[in-house]
Amino acid sequence: MTHVLIVDDDVDSSAMLGELIAMQGFTVATANTLRDARKQLALQAPDLVLLDLRLPDGSGMDLFADPDLLTNSEVVLVTGHASLETSILALRLGAVDYIVKPITPKQLQGVLSRVTKPAVLKAEVAGLTASVASSGNFGQLWGRSPSMLRVYEQITRVAGTGVTVFITGESGTGKEVVAQTIHELSRRRKMPFLGVNCGAISPNLIESEIFGHEKGSFTGADRQHQGFFERAAGGTLFLDEITEMPLDLQVKLLRVLETGRFMRVGATQSQETDVRIIAATNRLPMQAVADGRLRADLMYRLNVFPIELPPLRERLSDVSLLAERFLRLIGEQEGKVKHFSPEALERLAAYHWPGNVRELRNAVQRAYVMAPGGTIDAQWLPSGGPSLPVQPPVPAMEPAPAVVPPVGGSAGEAAATVVLPLGISLAEAEQTLILATLQHYGRQKERTAAALGISLKTLYNRLKQYAADDKADGKPGP
Repeated sequence: MTHVLIVDDDVDSSAMLGELIAMQGFTVATANTLRDARKQLALQAPDLVLLDLRLPDGSGMDLFADPDLLTNSEVVLVTGHASLETSILALRLGAVDYIVKPITPKQLQGVLSRVTKPAVLKAEVAGLTASVASSGNFGQLWGRSPSMLRVYEQITRVAGTGVTVFITGESGTGKEVVAQTIHELSRRRKMPFLGVNCGAISPNLIESEIFGHEKGSFTGADRQHQGFFERAAGGTLFLDEITEMPLDLQVKLLRVLETGRFMRVGATQSQETDVRIIAATNRLPMQAVADGRLRADLMYRLNVFPIELPPLRERLSDVSLLAERFLRLIGEQEGKVKHFSPEALERLAAYHWPGNVRELRNAVQRAYVMAPGGTIDAQWLPSGGPSLPVQPPVPAMEPAPAVVPPVGGSAGEAAATVVLPLGISLAEAEQTLILATLQHYGRQKERTAAALGISLKTLYNRLKQYAADDKADGKPGP
């Protein structure tokens, strides 16, 4: 039977909390001082420790000074107020989560439902680590490069905790796969994982989709609607492209992160939420703040545990492993096995992959279809240098052009080059590249999105924004 230890100097509060826990079928012990806590830990190792930080004879943190005391126990910090510092403290000390006083029955139920013996999680992580050495995969993630090994280490450290994670990386690097891996290694794995692309929802509907709405709250609201926070209850909510969320909605999201409560559109009463947030963006967070796309306070609230995914061009040693993996999966789906020639693998490892892993997967799919026999040669694969060309130094007062590699670059296609002056903002550079790529492919949006390594919906959103900006400036649309 699961055993819980409550360490709290408030005798009445700990007694009432103990009764609630006992009603759930757990055994309970209480301690009102550090001395009593050490005695209880020595008497029976608990599966879960609810630890208050302020105790008469010291701080709850003192228990972490002796790692043997808490080796086989989960620790959930109990704090009087939620803050970014508390989240970081919980992670640094080895706690799996924290809850805010006064503890509500829903909060308590959520914590109790996620109790998992640390030995179980450690065994799973050990199995995944061994898999990296033998087959090159860490769950759904593939790669053995040093940069990916660092990502795996970060995932193993943060997955078992309840802190917010902020994933950054270029489009196509696998941010959602990382979020799913964190969820599958977490104590919330039995509950839903819900991924939401903030750039794929109409600005007029996004608040209703995230928080839900009441019947009659606006025209067309003929029934009550549960939002993402309710549908992901107890699990993980992945907010992709968070910089595409309207700023007024970012304020409300920040409020939810700070209080743990939200309101449906048209509601008069707020409700609790028990959801872990993982956010992601393909932009540089500080640049997004400078460009007015992301609130600084929200960025700092999300950025409790940052994970930066490397672009594929910075881990070219993983390309062959990934390509072989994709080819094997495609062969299983299509019922015909094909192989890469040595020249094809060399071509793959020499390409710069602006669309990252997503572009590689699409290139393998295309090559599989085009290759007539059982061997895929270099003819059907993209070509190009492995890195951006280096420009010679120029005087500081002169504009220095930055050359972007050819767009597309597949066999039989004419390459195009875009020249950008130094000093241009990232937003302007992105717009220039998108419009130039669109023009290069004869305004075929599907091919443009594939070449850029972004979703078709994201491309439409960008073009819509450019048209709105031009209209506001009195210019013709792009």
